[in-house]
Amino acid sequence: VGTGLIVHVRRALLRELRQAKQVAGAAQSVLLRPLPPSVDGLTVAAAQLSADRGATIGGDLYEAVATEHGVRVVMGDVRGHGLAAIGTAAAVLGSFREAVHDEPELAGVLRRLDRALARHLRERAERDGTVAEEFVTLLLLEIGRDGELHALNCGHPWPYLLSGSLVEPLSRVDPMPPLGPFPLPADLSGLRCGQLLPGESLVLHTDGAEDAGGAGGRFFALREVLRDAGETPQAVLGRVFTALLHHSGGTPKDDVALLVLKNDRQLQPTQGARGTARTATTAPRSTTHLQGNGV
Repeated sequence: VGTGLIVHVRRALLRELRQAKQVAGAAQSVLLRPLPPSVDGLTVAAAQLSADRGATIGGDLYEAVATEHGVRVVMGDVRGHGLAAIGTAAAVLGSFREAVHDEPELAGVLRRLDRALARHLRERAERDGTVAEEFVTLLLLEIGRDGELHALNCGHPWPYLLSGSLVEPLSRVDPMPPLGPFPLPADLSGLRCGQLLPGESLVLHTDGAEDAGGAGGRFFALREVLRDAGETPQAVLGRVFTALLHHSGGTPKDDVALLVLKNDRQLQPTQGARGTARTATTAPRSTTHLQGNGV
C-alpha cells in the first residue's frame, strides 16, 4: 500500500510539473514571443537566459515592431526576479506593442510606457496591500528606412554597434533615470545616433551580460567577444551565450537578454546635385557614432 501511494504521488507530481512547464511555455510565447527572422529588411535574432533555475522567462523584455514611423525596438530590465517581475514586464511590453503604432514620436511611446508602469504598480499595491518599489531600465530605438537612428534611454546599457571589425557603444551620453522612481522630464527630445548602414549590426543587451561574474571576480568581456562573434545575428547570439556560460561556470547570477539587428537592406541610389547617381548610405559618419543633442 505504501509503495502504491508513493508511486501515485510521484505520478501526480510529474503531471503537475509537465502542466507547469506547459503554462510557462505559453506565458513565454505571449510575453517574449518569438521575433520574426526579418523586420522590414533588418535581420533579427533574440534570446533570453533566466537566472532562476527551471524558469523559462524572467524580468528582461524585448520587442521589435515595424511601423509606419520606422522599426521600433525596446529592450528593458525589470528590477528583481520571479512572478512580480514577469507581471511588470508584461505590462510594459503590452503598452509598447500598442503605443509604437499610435505615437508619431518616441517621446510619446515612452510616456505611454511610464503611465502603464505606474498604473500596474498602483494596482498591484492595492491588490497585495504592499508598496511596489520597482523600476525598469529601458531603451527605445527607432530605425528609419534610411537607417537613421533615434534613441531614448532610461538607465539602460547602450547597445554595441558592429561595423566590420569595429565594436563601439552606440552612444556615450549619460542615460536618464530608470522608469518608476522619478517623473520623466518635460523635454524628451530623442537622441540622434547616426545611421545603421547596410551590413552593420546593433547588439542590444541587459546588464546581466556585462555584469556576469567569473573566476577571480572578473566581469564578462562582452565587447571583446563581439569582435569575432560572426556575421549573422544568430551566430552572434550563439557565440555570446556560449562564452557567457563558460565564463560564469554555467550559472549566471542575473537574467540575460540579447537582441541583434543587422541591416540587410539594399543600397538605395539617390540623385546627386548634378544629376549623377550616388548612394544615400555612404555619407561620412562620426567616429563616436553620435550626433545631435543629448536627452
